[in-house]
Amino acid sequence: MIFEFYFEEGCCHCYWVMEFSEPMSAEETIQMNTGPKKPRILLAASGSVAAIKFGNLCHSFSEWAEVRAVATKASLHFIDRASLPKEVIFYTDEDEWSSWNKIGDSVLHIELRRWADIMVIAPLSANTLGKIAGGLCDNLLTCVVRAWDYSKPLFVAPAMNTFMWKNPFTERHLMSIDELGISLIPPVTKKLACGDYGNGAMAEPSLIYQTVRLFCESRNQLADPRVG
Repeated sequence: MIFEFYFEEGCCHCYWVMEFSEPMSAEETIQMNTGPKKPRILLAASGSVAAIKFGNLCHSFSEWAEVRAVATKASLHFIDRASLPKEVIFYTDEDEWSSWNKIGDSVLHIELRRWADIMVIAPLSANTLGKIAGGLCDNLLTCVVRAWDYSKPLFVAPAMNTFMWKNPFTERHLMSIDELGISLIPPVTKKLACGDYGNGAMAEPSLIYQTVRLFCESRNQLADPRVG
């Protein structure tokens, strides 16, 4: 699936007015004060130069959602960990193995799949795209994808050289992940990090954030019986 969205400034809010014939209990007061549940977003980065923007992506989402992050070994060459929000828990391949010692211990990629409402892979490298399309799962990120519950949304934002993007394998791999129900946020045309000019640059973090948030909010409105 490919999503195209148009955004305008401004937003709308919906307020509930509740009447009580009796004073609220302490438990009811706590529930009233906690507000709506934030969506749980699992952000993931694979080995593309575009991973230098991963900190910005995490900041965008953390203002709206609960965020956890996963990074492949290759992506760590480009991610500045100091740029990540302090509240975001950051996982690498080492955490997958260090968290398990014996039968009965939790398995990290399964726990992350259970925790997340939505997963977003940005950037998605050509290599990781090929792994997902082929069903490979040799690191934490691809293990989460292989174990993913596809009743929940999974978005990818590819980033690669123009000739890699135009390669026939890429088209085949995109068709394979589309069959899984993975949603594509297409790359854009610009001067790439390698110096070439063409299509293949990752969409800007702000567009990725807006796309996912609009999808989530639109789905919630459709599911709300009060709407319509």
